[in-house]
Amino acid sequence: MASSLPLLLLVLLAAAAAHTAGANDLVGELQSLRSRSPSGVIHLTDTSVTRFLSSPAPRPYSVLLFFDAASLHSKSDLHLPQLRREFALLSASFLANNPDSDSSSALFFADIEFSESQHSFSQFGVNSLPHVRLIRPDHSRLADSEQMDQSHFSRLADSMAEFVEARTGLEVGPVVRPPLVSRNQVALLVILFLMSVPFGIRRIAQGDTMLHDPKLWMAGALFVYFFSVSGGMYGIIRHTPMFLTDRADPNKLVFFYQGSGMQLGAEGFAVGFLYTLVGLMLAVVTHLLVKVESLQTQRFAMLAVMVVGWWAVRKVIFLDNWKTGYSIHTFWPSGWR
Repeated sequence: MASSLPLLLLVLLAAAAAHTAGANDLVGELQSLRSRSPSGVIHLTDTSVTRFLSSPAPRPYSVLLFFDAASLHSKSDLHLPQLRREFALLSASFLANNPDSDSSSALFFADIEFSESQHSFSQFGVNSLPHVRLIRPDHSRLADSEQMDQSHFSRLADSMAEFVEARTGLEVGPVVRPPLVSRNQVALLVILFLMSVPFGIRRIAQGDTMLHDPKLWMAGALFVYFFSVSGGMYGIIRHTPMFLTDRADPNKLVFFYQGSGMQLGAEGFAVGFLYTLVGLMLAVVTHLLVKVESLQTQRFAMLAVMVVGWWAVRKVIFLDNWKTGYSIHTFWPSGWR
């Protein structure tokens, strides 16, 4: 027994050294694969998932894995292409903020595609998208990895970074987003602006610009009026859909939703069109009709404006009663009853 102890210790030390060497080899391979990607996101398949994520725990690294499906990119409600871009932006920001630290070797970003790796999707138990998993060093089974909650997709890369920092203890740093306009584009715009300044000054002095055209101001006023009365800003802030799919019949679209708790974009545009119609008729009556010399034409136009205006206001009141359940009725003086 005493003579076998040194041999056992040598075997254990050799096994530990082999395990450390194997782990270092895996880290080196991941770093090599990451360097080939512009954003640092490593593309995995069933084979590479088995090699890098099914190795015995504990591993010296964590992997944040994005599950993708090219066949579902056309479904706008899933936002897969946008989330994939934000995931790549998160990876690039992590590398930019941790260029030489040990953190860059402790966390890797990877993606996997359904058509290429259906077996891995089954191992992770993924049955819906979007889906992101964090495989930490102590996870010995893929199914035990931690799933990112849907709330962490709300603010895209920023909320993903909060999830990573909270679960791994690593600092991602600020998300570095590319500028909307590059330096070359800015320089080109500045050159074009400087070249156009003399021509612009000459046009302004002559009063021959778009800003001197009353038709442009009239079109702008109509657009602002329609945008205001149709609830356009409400739709932008709340991301209101134009229409919904009928749950009872998927082939049928719902443009008007009954209930005051939700307003569709089509409803706002319909009411905005009716308000704009009434406003245009009043503008025609007060600015153009008064200049018509024919009394008969004035009376006919006024009658048409009153009929169309009554119809438009009635439609607005009907839609309000139908959505809210509150009834708006005409008040008649008691002496008329």
